[in-house]
Amino acid sequence: MRRLAPGLRGMALGILSCGAAGPVAADVTLAGFLQQNTAFNTAGANPDGRNHKWLEERAQLRLDGSTGAWRFMAKGDVAHDHLGRGSRSELREGYVDYTEVGWDVRAGRQVLTWGLGDIVFLNDVWPKDYEALFAGRPLEYLKRGIDAVKFGVYPAFASFELVLAPSFRASRVPDAGRFHLFDPMPGLVDRRTVEPDQGEAGLRIYRDMAGYDVALYLYRGFQRTPSMRPDRMTAPARITLFHPKLAVYGASASGRAGEGVVSLELAYYDSRRDRSGTDFTVPNSQTRFLAGYQWQPWEEGSLGLQYYVEYMHDHGAYRAALPAGLPMEKRRADTFTVRATQLFLHQTLRLSLYAAHNAGNRDRFINPELRYAISDRVWVALGANFFGGRRTGQFGQLARDDNVYLQTRYEF
Repeated sequence: MRRLAPGLRGMALGILSCGAAGPVAADVTLAGFLQQNTAFNTAGANPDGRNHKWLEERAQLRLDGSTGAWRFMAKGDVAHDHLGRGSRSELREGYVDYTEVGWDVRAGRQVLTWGLGDIVFLNDVWPKDYEALFAGRPLEYLKRGIDAVKFGVYPAFASFELVLAPSFRASRVPDAGRFHLFDPMPGLVDRRTVEPDQGEAGLRIYRDMAGYDVALYLYRGFQRTPSMRPDRMTAPARITLFHPKLAVYGASASGRAGEGVVSLELAYYDSRRDRSGTDFTVPNSQTRFLAGYQWQPWEEGSLGLQYYVEYMHDHGAYRAALPAGLPMEKRRADTFTVRATQLFLHQTLRLSLYAAHNAGNRDRFINPELRYAISDRVWVALGANFFGGRRTGQFGQLARDDNVYLQTRYEF
């Protein structure tokens, strides 16, 4: 991390001062990285005929500044994609913080992480980038920022975090040109996407109770991934992709148990658009539960296990409304995950494995990775993504999308 040149420092200082009169002393820093991502197929070509899932060069700059009670952060990427998307830029985060005793506020694009799951999401309702996960990009790219205002209040009995977003941002699903996605209505090219015209809000209340971190969650907004609605079931001519209304109520607790840390999480997904469960195009209400345990069974090694279940409510109404020929979701879906990590060579070499298996439809996702820090500023990672299961499952539909990836990063 290096300090800014005088000109840039002065510009950032002007932003941070927020119009305050008189001289202001600010601490401003600039950091970033250069990165190359390559992911090539091992099970056949993409639907578009290419043999790579990802092939790009990327640069990121991060500007941090603070003065008094104010802090500013901006993180942006520029990248060139060799698989048809060309050059593009993205503001990943960009916000201003103001902090006082007992409360603070953050305004701008920000990444939010709620809940306890490891690539399993219950109360973490904020947008994800699943294409980044399945195409072998660094795990930090799984999260997408949202444009919101976050208020924090910290009285003695609990802490409160309120998030207000004036507009909705969807999760990014894999590109149908790069991944073999299941399509229940193939051949229809007339498709339109309808984005919600309202904002969303979330509230997290948390505190320590008897040595355990306990939290309650409330969310009111929309499903992050779109649902499909045909204009008619007999010879449909158009499909509308839309985001049904959703409310989530949940809780979590984590703390020491034996030699490790136990995690428990519960969430109720209230399908506000179809509480009766009779509209097959709208996900039914669900109850989700997660139990996890992480510990260090040996030196420089860690092991994490998770059991995750989704239970669909009003399954009978859903089953009766589902048109013939469309795949039926099960009432209950049980998933088991494991993450194992081992460090070598004074923690410069990391071998990791993440695997998820759905017992009901044999849906599976396996991600081994080897990462080596060549120096304090340069690291490389070699990994793979393997998928399997039923054609209609989240991972099973990607069975022809197995890939091996290489990441190289220089940080400054």
